[in-house]
Amino acid sequence: MRGGAGGGLEARGGRGGGWVRLVKMKLLKKKVDVGGAGFVKLVPEDPEDMWHLYNLVCEGDRVTCKTFRKVRKETGGEGQGDTERMKFNLTVGVESVEYDGEAQRMRLKGRNATENKWVGLGAYHTLEVEPQRAVSLEKDVWDRVDLDRIQKACDPGATADLAALLLQEGQAILCLVGGSCTVVRARIESSIPKKRGAAAAGYDKAMEKFFAKALAAVTRHVDFAVVKCLILAGPGFTKDEFLKYLDLEASRQNLRPLIENRRKVFLTHASSAYKHSLKEVLAQENVMAQIKDTQAAQEVKVLERFFRMLSDEPERAFYGPGHVSAAAELGAVEDLLLSDELFRNKMPATRRQYMALVDSVKEAGGKAHIFSAMHVSGEQLGKLTGICAILRFPLPDLEDAEVDDPFS
Repeated sequence: MRGGAGGGLEARGGRGGGWVRLVKMKLLKKKVDVGGAGFVKLVPEDPEDMWHLYNLVCEGDRVTCKTFRKVRKETGGEGQGDTERMKFNLTVGVESVEYDGEAQRMRLKGRNATENKWVGLGAYHTLEVEPQRAVSLEKDVWDRVDLDRIQKACDPGATADLAALLLQEGQAILCLVGGSCTVVRARIESSIPKKRGAAAAGYDKAMEKFFAKALAAVTRHVDFAVVKCLILAGPGFTKDEFLKYLDLEASRQNLRPLIENRRKVFLTHASSAYKHSLKEVLAQENVMAQIKDTQAAQEVKVLERFFRMLSDEPERAFYGPGHVSAAAELGAVEDLLLSDELFRNKMPATRRQYMALVDSVKEAGGKAHIFSAMHVSGEQLGKLTGICAILRFPLPDLEDAEVDDPFS
């Protein structure tokens, strides 16, 4: 057990509410051979698409998209003129990749690879990639993980699996759990007076305002045509009171989506109204029953199984690149758990080593599970080096051995 050194689905709704559907990445062009060079042209649509794109772009790739630069236009004598913001396509050889999940934006810095009127050939430039902006990505070598990710990102059926509203008095977050990432769509905070004393008179009014904000977040961000269920979770009875409020307001305001999908809304316990409590929610049997066929559920199940094995049969549960690789060489790996962060390694040779590990496990009859680091389960896996394995049979000698990291 040792560790070691196209087209999408239409979105609608606006400031006043409405139902927002998660759309999928558009694939405009594709000319790719596995193991060879090629390019794809994509349009990311939502935060999950941006996460997929971030995992696809590596140092050494070439990326083309629209960019902006302020240029001076001469209108008078020398040095005089107005500045104008020009928009044009530019290709850069990527040298660094920055990802901002909150802003849903990537910054790709590199040297200009094409002749351009506004940016000199070989000059540094930073491309900003955001949803709704077409991007062409060219690689010298495409592997199966990349192509599987593109197929998954562009599949209209691979949308958010569930919505979860975690709430306690005065605090709530609304999360959408998709195939590859968990997105916080709304954070609600309200000051709630205590039930006793002089402030008690304002308690009910404050809670009603808090519930109204939470309901507005649900009606704006949850599309029951996409999600399989809406979970109301949290400690105490706040979630129960909110469900009563939701039922009353759905009827009073004639909120048809909520009325028609009431059977998809249910309660469960969580220790807090913070995002980390999602892992408790997803592991509960009543939730698993609702999302049993989704990737989120499958990831939770296999990770829970690994932790049980680590506790009960540690000689069949390894983590860390050295021990997992050694077990794979012996054909002992039944389930391989990998974080997708490992495939963003800037060294092509290291990425190929991880691909070879996946292939060897599959060839020996095992399964490979690639976890998204943007899922709560992927975050847990990342804390265990990002690579774990459940073995078919115990390897007590290997468990106690010191093994070098083959990827370092």
